[in-house]
This record gives sequence, structure tokens and C-alpha cells, in this order.
Amino acid sequence: MNLPNNTIELSVVMPCLNEAETIETCIRKALAWMEANQVIGEVVIGDNGSTDGSQKMATDLGARVINIPRKGYGSALMGAIEAAKGKFVIMGDSDDSYDFGNLTLFVNELRAGKDLVMGNRFMGGVAPGAMPFLHRYLGNPVLSFIGRLFFNCPVSDFHCGLRGFRQDIVSLLDLKTTGMEFASEMVVKATIFKLNIAEVPTTLSKDGRSRPPHLRTWRDGWRHLRFLLIYSPRWLFLYPGIFLMLLGIIMSIFIMQGPVEMLPHIVFDTNTLLYAGAFIIVGYQALSFGVFTRTYAVQAGFLPEKDSLAKASNIFSMELGLIIGLIILLSGVGGTLYSLSLWEAKDFGPLEYSEILRKVIPSVIAIILGLQTILSSFFLSVLQVNKK
Repeated sequence: MNLPNNTIELSVVMPCLNEAETIETCIRKALAWMEANQVIGEVVIGDNGSTDGSQKMATDLGARVINIPRKGYGSALMGAIEAAKGKFVIMGDSDDSYDFGNLTLFVNELRAGKDLVMGNRFMGGVAPGAMPFLHRYLGNPVLSFIGRLFFNCPVSDFHCGLRGFRQDIVSLLDLKTTGMEFASEMVVKATIFKLNIAEVPTTLSKDGRSRPPHLRTWRDGWRHLRFLLIYSPRWLFLYPGIFLMLLGIIMSIFIMQGPVEMLPHIVFDTNTLLYAGAFIIVGYQALSFGVFTRTYAVQAGFLPEKDSLAKASNIFSMELGLIIGLIILLSGVGGTLYSLSLWEAKDFGPLEYSEILRKVIPSVIAIILGLQTILSSFFLSVLQVNKK
């Protein structure tokens, strides 16, 4: 089906890896819907190295087959999407689980100006046996909740494979992942770039294959979760870092004054103060990593630059970071010298360790934080070289 590019409104895209049992059914349904609704379109198959004759089956029915040598669900889809000639693209698996015979709601929303239209299987209906128990009641709800929490995404079925979008948004989103997390990346980036997203009901049927699916529950679930964390430095680094630092600072303030009896016969002293110091240091490192990750992601084009972060970057120069780090470092050195003077007053003999450690531990923490601030300022400046 070779049509001029400017006449094609819709490209239906399917990934394929040995789908001879179902690919003909999927293509026929998509073409029949286009014909019935007078939509000028095409079917594009992203083949990932099938050895069961899937390619010929697709070609015989009029679909275009794009050979994608790089393995992975995301690679197969991305290759086909890039080759699509339609103004709009609707993608879905070629296992006959998604309803290619009813694409009306997707196309209507795209024609109305939506950038991304997600299917919602829970709104439309999940057939018995179509979705494994863990996927339906644990994986999908948890990952969808995390996606909404982390990114304020308006999508309830984060991993529905049937979705439509404008073909030209692909270059804007610059999708990178090659595996199953490709689905998450598309939704996350569309949300981050503030695209117009809609959700419509769709159905999910039991797939028509006799072999097990390519999806691996725990492996691919972890890859989705890992992607969500990596793309949200706030939740991976910033919030845990703030929590640890505040916890460590509060604990330190109380214990530096003397032993604290929280409960009868339970006293927190210098051992606890040492752990509080560790919380502060680890929390500070997490905050630093959050800043580094966000800066790198903006420089590499993974995330858009925020005005607030741009202003903070202009204010917080390397020189200011060096000054702050030096002040913290010198305060730690001052505390160390004071501790040495107390030791000298005892003729460098035995000390009351609980008392001296209340001065030594905060001093050591300040020295570590000061040096980290100085080194972090240099590293942040390196990350911002391209911007400058």
C-alpha cells in the first residue's frame, strides 16, 4: 500500500517478533476499520528478526515491514514509528490482545488536537485471563500510581500498549529506551514536556498465541520502576536526602547538649550522635546527586529546563559554592582545634569520651561536608560547561 505521504492520515504500527499466529488477524482488523471509517492509512510492522514467516504474511496483506536489527520492544516500535508516513500513529502489540477493529475514540481525540491518546483497559474491560493477576492487581496499579505521583501524569493505565499520538512529537520526545520501558518513557516525557494527553477506554483480550509472551513480569517491572526513578531525581535523591539530613540534624541538636532519655532506661548518647552524623552526610550526598542528575539530564536533553532551576543555577556559581564549602570546612577545623585545646588542658591524657565526642563528631561532619561542597561545586561547573 504505497500512498503519497501527504494523503496518509493514520499509521497503525505494530512490533513483531515471531507473531505468525496473530499478525494477520491484527492487520486485517486495522485495515478493515480504516476502510469502514474512510480513513486513509497504512499498517507498518517493525520486525525484530522474525523467523516464522511473519514478514511475508504482513507484506501479503499490504502492510509495510521495516526490518529492525537492534533487539527490543522499544527498538522495534521506534523503527516503525520513524518510518510511518501518517500524520497520526496508533501503536499496539501484534498478539491480538488489543482491539484494532475499534480505533474511533483514538482518532477522534487526535483530530481534536490531542498530542497523546492513551487507552485505558480498566475503563474498557479486561477479559478473563487476558492480564496476569500480578500485573492487574500489583504491577500496573503500583507503577501507574508512582507515575502519577512522581510526574503528576493524568493517566490511570500507565502501561496500556494501545495508544495514539501525532507522528511529529516523536522527534520532540527523543525517546531513548529500547526495551519494555519504552512505554513508560513515552508517557513520562509527554507529561514533562506538557503535551496534551487524553485517555479513552479500550478493551484487552487474551492474546491469540500458543507460546508465552515476551514480557517478563519481574524483570520488565523492575525496568519500568527503575526508569521512573531515574527520570525523577526529586524522588530518587532530593526527598530522601532532605529527610535524612533533617533527621540527622534534629538528632544531633538534642544529643550535642547531653544524653537524651527518650524512654525509661533507653538513653541516646554519642553512639547515636555518630549515626546522626552519617544520616547528615548521606543525605547531603543524595541532595548533591539530585542536583547533578537534574543538571546532566537537562544538558543531555532528557529533561526540559525549569525557570526556577535556571535562576538558581545563575545565582549559585562555582565561586559561591567554594566560599560556602570553605566556611563549613573552617568551622569543622575550628571545632577540631577546640577539641585539641581541651585535650591539651588534660596534658593529652585520658578524656571523658562522651563529652569530647559531642565536639569531635560534629567537627568531623563539618569537615566532610565542607570538602564535599567544594568538590561538588567544581563538578557542577563541569556539568554546566556546554551551557556556559
